[in-house]
Amino acid sequence: LDMVDLTSDAFTKAEMSRADIEKGIKGLKAGETLDLSAKALNGLDLSGMDLRRVSFQAARLMMVNFKGANLEGVNLDSAWSMNSDLTGVNLKGASLFGTQLIGSKLDGADMTGARVAGDFSKASMTGVKLDGADLSADEKNQSMGLMRGTFRSTNLEGASFKGANLKRAMLEFASLKGANLSGVDLSGSELAGADFSDADVTGANFEGADVNSARLAAMKNKDAAKNLDKAKNLEKAYR
Repeated sequence: LDMVDLTSDAFTKAEMSRADIEKGIKGLKAGETLDLSAKALNGLDLSGMDLRRVSFQAARLMMVNFKGANLEGVNLDSAWSMNSDLTGVNLKGASLFGTQLIGSKLDGADMTGARVAGDFSKASMTGVKLDGADLSADEKNQSMGLMRGTFRSTNLEGASFKGANLKRAMLEFASLKGANLSGVDLSGSELAGADFSDADVTGANFEGADVNSARLAAMKNKDAAKNLDKAKNLEKAYR
């Protein structure tokens, strides 16, 4: 972020309107996709739109209102959408690799089966559904640093991660109160300071996860978790 000018036109203005996008979608032929890659679309109101045939790869979507939109299967790789409203959006099977969603609102969003290796730090994601999603670190592509699901100080209360892959994910100081983490792979993840109060960890794999200062005392079905005894800094966790 230090190398990006967030006050520039690329991050503050829009080169298209909602009407332009609606017209572009309407004009698509069968099998075609509206390519808005790298477009500046900052501040637009795209709420409630069906955007399943749109590609937003590397687009600038700062402070965009996506509330209630359908983004199922959409490519949002490398897009910038900080401080945006994605409340209740459908992101099933979407690709969010390298996506910047810091400080955004995704309460109630459905991200089932999505590939999530973006930055959601300080975002509000209460009740989000990430069942079967892949939030793990990309071990092959590290030219821009370790790409993985990053949720520093993110509100994930009541979220569902059933069967999700969070291997080496970043969740430092995240609130996971009441979350469903059953069957989740948390191996090697960074969980320092995270709050797991009332979170269901049945079958969750904690092998190698750093739980320094994490709140583990009130986890549900803690005895049914896997490899909790093999977590790092377990003696420093609140348990």
